[in-house]
Amino acid sequence: MNIRQKLSFSLLLLFGLILSSPREAQAWGQTGHRVVGYIAQSFLNKKAKKHLQKLLKTEDLALCSTWMDEIRSDKRYDHTHDWHWVTIPDSVRYEDAEKNPNGDVIERIEFIVSTLKSGTLSEEQEIEYIKMLVHLVGDLHQPLHVGTGKDRGGNDVKLKWMRRSSNLHRVWDSEMIDDKQLSYTELAHALLLKVNKAQVEKWLQGDVRSWAMECIALRSQVYDIGNPEEVGYDYLYRNWSTVEIQLLKAGIRLAYLLNEIYG
Repeated sequence: MNIRQKLSFSLLLLFGLILSSPREAQAWGQTGHRVVGYIAQSFLNKKAKKHLQKLLKTEDLALCSTWMDEIRSDKRYDHTHDWHWVTIPDSVRYEDAEKNPNGDVIERIEFIVSTLKSGTLSEEQEIEYIKMLVHLVGDLHQPLHVGTGKDRGGNDVKLKWMRRSSNLHRVWDSEMIDDKQLSYTELAHALLLKVNKAQVEKWLQGDVRSWAMECIALRSQVYDIGNPEEVGYDYLYRNWSTVEIQLLKAGIRLAYLLNEIYG
């Protein structure tokens, strides 16, 4: 049985665990990133879970998912600033797009996965690479982290969100999620109850580059904000299912990569 089959089969056991497991009383903000990590943790195979537990100790994938945001003020990590996103203009493939010399989210994920597979890192380096991978796979699935190169990933699209001054990037990073007023465990549980085996199998197809292209396909929907002075419940209603799907895809695909590395 290959990794994809094992991951899909584990879904059958997962639903029972979701219903019986206890609940805890923000790219994506803390909540979104932790949802991705929580979902990924649920899909790890035994070997990957054991290895990650040995390295991360009391942390799980949810708790370490925001590490790359937490170290942004540390000058030692200034070189990672551009790794959170990629610029791919409309009608252009990643291979043909102008590359950022500092790296981008696609190039970094591919490099990190390859390096983790090589087994050449010290324990300290391996822990950092894992934390980077957890965060960057989440970033890759936030549609505005695959930018057009015209508006800084929606940061320049100013609007009023629920009558509050904001911008399109922030709406997708955190505001739609935060307005649901759910903890990351509550949201992750709700999402896991919606996924089925066929979806998992479909989402595991392709690779990091094709996953980024899915975000490009969402652009017309994401930028359809109507009156920028009145963005709110209608936009949330039209886009919430996409937020849910992107979080699920990110978590399931992250688990697939980690199972491939360590399983």
